[in-house]
Formats: sequence, structure tokens, C-alpha cells
Amino acid sequence: MKTEKLGRTGLEVPIVGLGTGFIGIADANRAATEYDFMESWATDPPASSGEAPPRSSHMEAELGIATVHAAIEAGSTLIDTAPLYGSGNSESIIGEALRQRPDLAERCTVTTKVGQTAAGPDHSYDAVMRHVEASRQRLGIDAFDVLYIHDAMDIPSEEVMGKDRALGALRKLQDTGVTRFVGTATNDPHTNAWYIETGEFDAAVVPEALSLINQLAEDRILPAAVRHDVGLVIATPVERGLLATGPTDGINYLARRFSRSCLDHVASVLDLCNGHGVPLVAAALQWCTRHPQVATTIPGARVPAEARANAAAGDVEIPETFWKELAPLIRHFEADVDR
Repeated sequence: MKTEKLGRTGLEVPIVGLGTGFIGIADANRAATEYDFMESWATDPPASSGEAPPRSSHMEAELGIATVHAAIEAGSTLIDTAPLYGSGNSESIIGEALRQRPDLAERCTVTTKVGQTAAGPDHSYDAVMRHVEASRQRLGIDAFDVLYIHDAMDIPSEEVMGKDRALGALRKLQDTGVTRFVGTATNDPHTNAWYIETGEFDAAVVPEALSLINQLAEDRILPAAVRHDVGLVIATPVERGLLATGPTDGINYLARRFSRSCLDHVASVLDLCNGHGVPLVAAALQWCTRHPQVATTIPGARVPAEARANAAAGDVEIPETFWKELAPLIRHFEADVDR
């Protein structure tokens, strides 16, 4: 698969990686309930409990392991995860997959995050150190190329950027060789933009901000990334599946309610793709990486077939004539999110 340089890190990464927030979940609509469950715990954990939620009942280990193997074999050698995903199950599945196939482990880069677990956010210095140690144990990885500060929205910046807070902990981990680079990965585009604009971060995972139907990144994220040579990793590039298949009846797009006009527009884009023999998912993923600061996309894969399809989309040859015809159809739709 084609690779791109991840900004000032210099890391070469495939243009399609593997997002693992829903890995091993056999049913798409169950992934939606997993999303709702984890979001509610991460943003508003019950004050009376103090305990993390039970481990995900939806992530099936063997299915997840097979998905990791399929992704790497197909060329998606960048794997993105976080302690939040599946209450740690995502990291455990990836770790077991790599232990089973050391030949594949040698070919891949795994990135994870700090500051957010299923028990809620904690961006303190000590918490970040605990998060990283737990991730190392689950993944079986001693050192990382990139560690990202996860979901630092609605938190005063000094509570994240101070020497005795999350960024200070990551700088210490850089000094000791546990991570080479540091990044930001925040689900709110406006918060993510602010962190990128500081110039402190080498890379950024960018959800909810760049796709064929989402242009939020054009305002602040892309200009800041260019200014500071921050390597961008685009999450949600297929809009929870809408830009993989086109509008499909009976699918819960992970708590999103797309407007009728948006769905009709995507159907028009799908018609253009079909006319050129270009899979919609290939257009959606490769369009993101046409921006020079965007190195890769990390569409989520639940099962091996999705991982293979995503990787194959990165290998499709798309002529410039298609991109010229697609350009007038690129537009922004405001999100209609039910949370």
C-alpha cells in the first residue's frame, strides 16, 4: 500500500490504517450500543461507583484477533487504539494478536492514548503514567512511536499542558524512551484545533472533522497542521459506515442521524463513483490523504472482511478525471447527533 510521511515525525505510515474502537463486534448495531455505553461512562461516570464499567460484552476476542491479522496482512500496518476502547479489551485483543503472529508484529506500528479510560477522564501526571504502563502490559509493547493525549475537551488547558500534568508525563516518557513522539486525539474538533495550534504536538488523530461531507478541519486544523508540520491521522473518514456503503436502511450509524439531504447527497456521490468504477469507500479514504498534511486514515473495522475492504480501498488506482468530477460534490453538512 502507498505510504505517506506523518508530518515532522518522519514516520512512514500506510494511507489506510486500522481503527479499533469496535474491533471484534460482530453486529453493526451492537457497535452503536457499545459507543453509547462507553461515551456515557467516559463523560459522566456515576459518582457513587468509582469503578470502571464491566469489560465489553460485545468485543469477541477471536474475531478481533482475526481482524488485526487480516488488516496487517492486507497492508494496514498502522493500528490505532486506546484504553477507553472496550474498557481495555481493544488493547488486549491487539496484544494477543501480535503475540500469536510475531511476523506480523514486526511489520506494524501501534499507537495508543492516555488521559481517558472507561472509568472517566484523568489527565494528571500520575494517571498518565499508570495508563501507559497498563497499555504496555495489555499490548505487550515496551515503547511506542506515538502516544496521544485523549479527549482533553472541557478541561482547562493548564490541567493538560502543565509539567505535572499529561503533557509533562509524556515529555518524561520521551526522555526515557517509552515514546518517540506525542500527539493530541480529541473528539471535539475545536479543542483538537487549539492543541494543534500550540505547536507542542507532533501528530494528531482528527475525528469528526474531515470527510467528503465534513469540512470542519478546513477552518483551523489543516492550517495549523501545515504551520507546525503536524502529521494528521483522520478518524471517522467514512462517517461510521455511511461513506463505505452509501445509505443503507436499518443501520444505526453510531448515534448519528444524517439529514435526508445529506443521505441524498451521498447517494449522488455513490452514483458518480459507480460511473467511474471507483468504490465509494476508496474515494472517501483516499480523498482525505490528498491533503499533504494528512498521512493516513484509520477507518474502524469490526470484522476481518471490513479490514480487508478498507485496506483494498487504499490500493485502488483513482484517476485525476474522477477527482475533478468529484470536487464540486465536496460539501459540509452540519452534524445531527443524538447523544
